[in-house]
Formats: sequence, structure tokens, C-alpha cells
Amino acid sequence: MDSIYLIIVIILLGLATLDLIVGVSNDAVNFLNSSIGSKVAPLWVIFTVASLGVLIGTLFSSGMMEVARSGVFYPEKFTFPAIMTLFLAVMLTDVILLDLFNTFGLPTSTTVSLVFELLGAAVAVALFTLWTSHSGEQLGDYINSGKALAIISGIFISIAVAFVVGSIVMYLSRLIFSFNYGKTFKFLGAIWSGLALTAITYFAIFKGLKGSVLLSTEILGYLESNMNTALLYTFTGWTILMAILQHLFRVKILKIIVLAGTAALAMAFAGNDLVNFIGVFMAGFDSFQIAREVATAGGNIDLLYMGKLSEPVVANMGWLLGAGLIMVLALWFSKKSRTVTETEVNLARKGEGIERFSSSPLSRSMVRGSLTISKSIDKFTPSPIRRFIENRFEPVALENRASFDLIRASVNLTIAALLISLGTSLKLPLSTTYVTFMVAMGTSLADRSWGRESAVYRINGVLTVVAGWLMTALIAFSASMLIGLFLMWGGKIAIAAMILLVGFILFKSGRLHTKRKSREEKQQQVLSSEMQLVTSCNEDVRLVLDKTLHIYKNMLDGLKDENRKTVKKAMNEAYDLYERFKDKRTYEVVPTIERMQMNALDLEQDYVQLVDYSYEITKSLNAISEATFRYIDNNHTAFTKEQIDDLKTIYKVLSEAFNSYYQMDKEGDYTHFADVTTMRETIFELYSKLNKRQIKRVKANESTTRSSILFLNLVNESKIITLQSSNLMKSHRNFKENYAKAGPDVNANTLIKEITLN
Repeated sequence: MDSIYLIIVIILLGLATLDLIVGVSNDAVNFLNSSIGSKVAPLWVIFTVASLGVLIGTLFSSGMMEVARSGVFYPEKFTFPAIMTLFLAVMLTDVILLDLFNTFGLPTSTTVSLVFELLGAAVAVALFTLWTSHSGEQLGDYINSGKALAIISGIFISIAVAFVVGSIVMYLSRLIFSFNYGKTFKFLGAIWSGLALTAITYFAIFKGLKGSVLLSTEILGYLESNMNTALLYTFTGWTILMAILQHLFRVKILKIIVLAGTAALAMAFAGNDLVNFIGVFMAGFDSFQIAREVATAGGNIDLLYMGKLSEPVVANMGWLLGAGLIMVLALWFSKKSRTVTETEVNLARKGEGIERFSSSPLSRSMVRGSLTISKSIDKFTPSPIRRFIENRFEPVALENRASFDLIRASVNLTIAALLISLGTSLKLPLSTTYVTFMVAMGTSLADRSWGRESAVYRINGVLTVVAGWLMTALIAFSASMLIGLFLMWGGKIAIAAMILLVGFILFKSGRLHTKRKSREEKQQQVLSSEMQLVTSCNEDVRLVLDKTLHIYKNMLDGLKDENRKTVKKAMNEAYDLYERFKDKRTYEVVPTIERMQMNALDLEQDYVQLVDYSYEITKSLNAISEATFRYIDNNHTAFTKEQIDDLKTIYKVLSEAFNSYYQMDKEGDYTHFADVTTMRETIFELYSKLNKRQIKRVKANESTTRSSILFLNLVNESKIITLQSSNLMKSHRNFKENYAKAGPDVNANTLIKEITLN
């Protein structure tokens, strides 16, 4: 038996481990978003509960293993070498695809990925076999199209079902409890909790036990025949227990529901989705063992057809527990799982704030249509009913700045767990991502979380995610088919090349994710104290002035020497600076003003102006550095010595004024602030002179058209930089003086001087 097959099994094991990590990073959103969004408990408690659910759920998943072995193709039509290549193509594609979605924080479906990857790889291997064997068979003889279509249709139908059921249940729940649910929940809380926990118990435990390695057929048969009695006892027991905890021990039983729902959903996830991560490896491992037995008996494994994979399978408990442990570790330590979770929580949160997604024509049209329909319904709704509904949906402040309350979190978890566990019990590989995401979006809509200020952005976010799901199917099928064809054609060399490619992609995506998270963390920065405000403003002013001179000098040096590398570096620095202050103006200013507890209108106005002037300076820097780089990159005619000298004159005036302000700022003495005004007036005069000089050069044919355009652009943007720099330094001086007047408990001048010097 060729050692390449043992190597493929080892590669499959390694890829399955990676798949568990990247898969959990994507699917953690499914069972964490409700607990994290409602802030039901500290993160370590939420993660512990979810981890226990995952470990238990892994033992319920053996019934789903058959999907990877014979769900979308007929294994008896594939030889052992072909089936091993098929499984390898699936795992390579899955790791790459899921990691890319995680990097960009988009929740996708591991189930859809697996099904379409199996389908694509099976088509590739079948086509290659037909092309090389000339057997006269057709592609339809290899693909189980009927079962594949049933699986795919079930996955996509679950989207609509989850959204509708989530919306209806949430709307009714809010009518019953309202947002100020304390009084109503006092009387109905135990019954509500009993129903929720009974539903979770029934679907996550009783239904989940089907196909499990934990219980025998006799016990399962007894449960089936006495299910109604068991449910009645379960409901009664949960209701009594919740009533005791609520009224005697003053326990917030909604937290119990949410944590129990988190555990149940984690169980459902592990039971339904574990096959997506290790099912292909286990199928490959079983194929290897079957082939080894045949090879030991002297058979030809190249002609061995894998019909045995169609037989029922019982998964090895050791493999299941090992996979569960890897999933738990990934859950605790994966940074990408937090990124995907943040996407869903952000779309489902209550209230306004910074929106991650922009609007689109479709989302705007949908909002306009919804408003029109809503107004039409209001006209025919009796006033008492309308007032009752409005009172039930009157919002209240949430504790701990949570994204939504515990009522919605309990509905999210209960409905999602019901649907996913039902799918598992029926052996349908529902997409846990699709179900939980659409339930969360349905409850958000019914809960009126999408107001006039956020609806177009939230709807476009949902549309973006759903479009990503559709792209998942197309990309998974296409990529898996191409990789399958490449492996069948290239053999061992192709396998080595694909392994190297996977490593490279994982490395690059990790760096890209780190960069994205760094920027998002900066966007989310909100100043909450006077000390932070003063420190931030001083650092920002110093940064802008320093970087302006540095970038301007590098740009001039690059123009003079026609040094593309220097100009490109200046352009990149200018772009980073521009993005920093664009994000600062967009994401920091208003939230900071809202959070700051201070009565100093002048100080806050100066802060707004400092950010605005900094943004305008960096925008001009970004514009001229880009234009300069394009000029050098296109190898246009070098600037003349006269043009360079003219631009250096501007730099010299800026440098002298900035250094003068540094000294004034350091000493806290602004008696020579007139130097800043002089700088502005000098450069304004230079602006006219330099333009006239360039016009003369144009008329004398001493300058090309493109160099003239760039020169005039540089001079004009330099004038803007000068004006905004003057405004920036003036506002910074006023800011420090106003803070000195407003400082309540400290020697403001001493504090400012210390901050400036540091």
C-alpha cells in the first residue's frame, strides 16, 4: 500500500484540527451572541457554560456522520484513490474558506460549506474519472442529486422559517411582558421559564439523544412511548423550581434561562455541526482502514470501490471527545470568534450607535416601503389598540449598556435551540449559523431595534451577510471542484503545493485580521474623562504637526530624486494618518461628548474643532501624496530645480512656524503666537507668487502639462494645510486656556504642562 495514503490521512487529521479551530471561530456566534449581547453574566461564566454544552453535544453527533460519507454522492462509484482525493479537496477548501470569512467577521454556514464542497469535489473527481476511463457512464451516476437537493433546500428553507418564527414569538413575548417586564414577570415568570426550559430540554436532550452513543435502543424506545408524560413532569418540575428560586431565593430566573439556552444551543451546535469539521476526516480514516485490510489480503486497492461507506456508522467516542476538547480551546482562545460575534450583536443591538455597514439602494427602498405600509396599517388600527401596543414597546434603559434585554436573549436561544435540535433529530444538516442569525434578526425586527436612525444600515448588514451565504455556496462548490481537478491531475506534487498554499493563506489572513481589529479598536475609542480628553488632544496635535512636516519633506525629497520608494512611504503614512482622523471624527467625537460629564461648552467646542482641523490637514496631505506618487509611478518628467526650490520655500516657512509653536506649547507661553499668523500670511503671499511663476514657466514651455498640474495642486493644497494648521494651533491654545479655567480640582496649568512635556 502506497505510503501517500497514510500521508493523506495525517494531512486530513491536521486539516480537521484546523477546521475545528476556524469552524468554531465562525460558529461561536451561534450560541454566544445572546448571552454576550444581554451581558447575562461575566464572559468566563458564559464561556464555561458553552464549553460544557459543546462537550456534551459532541456525544450526540454520530447520527450526522453519514452526511460526509454518502450524503451527496454514491461512494460505491468511487475507487479508494479517488475517494481519498475527494476528501482531501473538501478539507483544503473548507479550511481556506472558513478562515477567510472569519477574517472579515462575516458569519457563514459550515454546513453549507461542507455540502457544496462535497458536491464540488465529487463532481471534479467524477468528471476526471469519466474523462480518463471512457466508461460510458454519466455524471448523474456518481452524484446523489435527490438527497443533495433535499439537504440544500432544507438549509435555505430554514432561513425563512427561523426569521418568521423568531419575529412572531418575539412580538408576542414583548406584548406580554413589555420592556419594563419586572411587574408582569413576577406573576408569569415561573410559567414562562417552565415552558422555555421544557422546550429546551425536549429538543436538546430528548431529541438530541437520538443517534447518540450514550443511550441504548431500549431506553430511547421507552422515552418515545412515554414522551407526553415525561414532558408534563418536566414542565411541572421546571415551573415549581423556577417559582421557588424566583420568590423564595430572589434569583433572576431569566439569567438561568439564558445560560441554559446557551448550553443547549452549544449542545445543538456540537451535535449538528461536528460532522462539518471531523466527518470528512473520519470518513477518510475509515476508507484507509478498509483499503488496508484489502491490501493485507493481497487485493488491488486501486480498483477497490468504497461501497462500505454507505453502511450505517457509529462514531468512536474518543474521536468525538477529542474534537470537543479542541472546539472548547478554540472557543476560549480564538480572537476571530469575537469578531464574528461582534457582527451579529452589532446588527441586533437596541438603540443607536456606530453602524458597521453602510446603506444601499435596496435597503433604503425596503425602509421606505416598510414606513409606507406601517402608516397605512396605523390608519385602520383603533386608537386604544395602537396605544396599548405603543405602551408595550416603550423602551427603557438597559443595565450595563447591554445590547438587548434578557427577554429577547431567552427568545433567541429557545427558538434557535428548538429549530436546530429538531433538524438534528430528523437527520437534516440545518445551518446553525443561518438559523441563529435569522432568529436574532427576526427578534430584532419585532423588538423595534431597527429605528429610523439605524434601519437602512442594519438591513443592508443583513443583506450583506445573506449575500455572503449565497456566495459561500457558489465559492465552496467552485473552489472545491477546481482543487479536486488539480489534485487528480497533479497527484503528489499538487498535494504538496496545496498544503503550502493553505499555510500561506492562513498566515496572511491572520495578519490581515490583526490589522482590521487594531483599526476597529481605535474606532471604538471613547474618551470618558477630562484627563483622557486633554492627553488625547495634546498627543493628536503633536502628531499632526510632526507628521505633516515629515510627510511633506519625504514627498519633496522623492520628487527631487525621483525616488518612488520614498514617495510611496510618504503616501502610506499620509493615508494612515488620514484614516486615523477620519475614524476619529466619525466614531469618537459624538460618543465622547455624550459620555463626558463636564459643563464646559467652550472646551468641548475646542475639542471638536481640533479633530476637524486635524482631519482637514490630513485629507490634504493624503491628496497631494497620492498625486505625487502617481506622478512618480508613471515615470513622468522630473520636476525642475526651480519647482523644487519653490516648494521647499513653503516647507521652510511651515517648519519655522511649527517649531516656534512647539516651544510656546512646551513653555506654556503664547506671547509670540503672532509667528503662527505671520506664517499664514507669508504662505498666502507665496501662493500667488508661486502660481505666477508656474504660469510663466508654462508660457515659456519650461514645464510639461502634467508637472504643471501637479505643481499647482501641491501649492493649492499647501495653502489649505497652512490655513488649517493655523486654525489647529489657535484652537489648541484656546483649548488649553479654557481647560485651565474649567479645571475644578487640580492645578490645571501644572497638569497641562506635565502632559505636554510627557
